[in-house]
Parts: sequence; C-alpha cells; structure tokens
Amino acid sequence: MLISNDWKDYECIDAGNGEKLERWKDIVLRRPDPWALWTHKNDNIWKNYHAIYHRSDKGGGYWENIKKFPDFWTIKYKELTFKVSPTGFKHTGLFPEQAANWDFIINKIKKSNRKVKVLNLFAYTGGATIAASYAGAVEVVHVDASKGMNDWAKENAKLSGLENNKIRYICDDCLKFVEREKKRGNKYDAIIMDPPTYGRGPSKELWKFEDSLNKLIDSCIDILSDDPLFLLISSYTKGITPEILKNVLITSCDSKLKCGKISTDEIGLKITNSHLILPCGVYGRWEKDED
Repeated sequence: MLISNDWKDYECIDAGNGEKLERWKDIVLRRPDPWALWTHKNDNIWKNYHAIYHRSDKGGGYWENIKKFPDFWTIKYKELTFKVSPTGFKHTGLFPEQAANWDFIINKIKKSNRKVKVLNLFAYTGGATIAASYAGAVEVVHVDASKGMNDWAKENAKLSGLENNKIRYICDDCLKFVEREKKRGNKYDAIIMDPPTYGRGPSKELWKFEDSLNKLIDSCIDILSDDPLFLLISSYTKGITPEILKNVLITSCDSKLKCGKISTDEIGLKITNSHLILPCGVYGRWEKDED
C-alpha cells in the first residue's frame, strides 16, 4: 500500500464506526468515512473536536461547530501550502493521502532533467497541479468542471509562491477537453487524473466511472508526447480494486506505450491511535523506465 506518512500539519488521529477523526494543523474535525468499517476502541479521544459532520437522510449533510475556529486556514506539506475549509459535502478542499502521489510527481519531473508539460484532469483544488508546477513543469494545464474549485486551486498556487508559473486553469468537461486537444494536436509529457464515481460537466455532461474510464484513458494516451514520462490515475470508487485498475492500464497501455512499467495498489493513511491503516482508494501508474 502507498502511504502518505510525511505530514506534520495533518494527522489521522483515529478511525472506525464509519468515521474518522483528523487534525488539520490546530483544528480537529470529525467526519464520515465509508472505508472505516471496524470498531474504534478509545471513545475518549472522540469527544474532543472543533466540528462534526452530520449526514442528512435527504442527502448531503451539515457541519456542527462545537468550538470556534476560522472559516479557512492553511496547512503545509513540505514546501507546499494549501487552503483548508470545511465544505457542505464533508470535504475540506484537500485529500491528504494524495501527498504520496505528489511526492511521485515531484520526483519524476525533477529527475527527468527536461522540459515537462503536464495535464491534470478532475484537478479539484490543485494538489497535483501545485506539485507538478513546484517540481519545475514548464506548463501545467489544470482542468475541472467547477469554477469554484479552479479558483481555490489558484489560491493554493499563490500560497505556495507559484502564481507566476505557467498554469492554465480551464473549466470544462474533462473528456471533451481531451478529445479537443487531440484534434488540436496538443501533446503532454505527463497526465494525471482523479475521476469521480459520478459527476456532471459544466454543460451537464454525464460522467460515470465504469462507463467512461476506458474511453478517457485511451484518449489520454493519444495525446501523450512521443517520450512520455507518466500517466497517473487515482480512484475513490468503491468496487474498483488495484487489480481492476491494473487490467485497465495493461489493456490500454501495452499496445501504445513501450519501455515502461505499470503499478497499482491501495493508497492510505496511518492512524495514530491504533497504528492501523485507513484505506483511501486506489492508484494506478504507467511510468517510463528509468534510464
């Protein structure tokens, strides 16, 4: 399993009974987690938090604030800085387990010793965008269907001192954008994607992971450069195992991408109180073989 264990400003304190208890710098939040199906043992530590997220029977939910804390604050991961703010959909604007993928992105780009152009799809608030730009990518194209998430990503870039780097923020349906890039003849050395289970584009385009993933990956491979560096996929869709993602990548990549390797596994976070690992989805990579 790929574990993000280099955080100082974030900590998964405990998890269980369908919830997780997290420290985001100095703020402790309690929120649902569909992967935490076991029973947690220490009830006392679950009584001390700033806010708790309650699900609604009608869908969605709301935050109940127990202690006073700001509407937003910042946390650091190594040299990167991100804005954190609890949202109405229980998220905070950041997936801390993805730090392990940020490390991979930074390492691959820095070691390449060449100009690298990166495409980040379903880019959310730009964790991978910031990592790629920080690593020295000559251009990062950040695509998300939500204008609000793109604006948040711009804030993160500024917080990390990257506002003058070449980052293009595009509000668009990811599959349509990739297909247009193919027609335009645009190519990328690295492509990152974090597709949702279900979603809508800005013009109400329907995205369903199991129906659309293969088409998107095939289209992405068509716009990779002649000397690609990597293709990275993350998934939080239940039922998608590392082996399934591996099979998808093998059948898509083997005929088009040579001199590379495919790896897939779960991604997770260490739980401080129990020393268990909280699963947080899966990842899959095709990467160029090291010279």
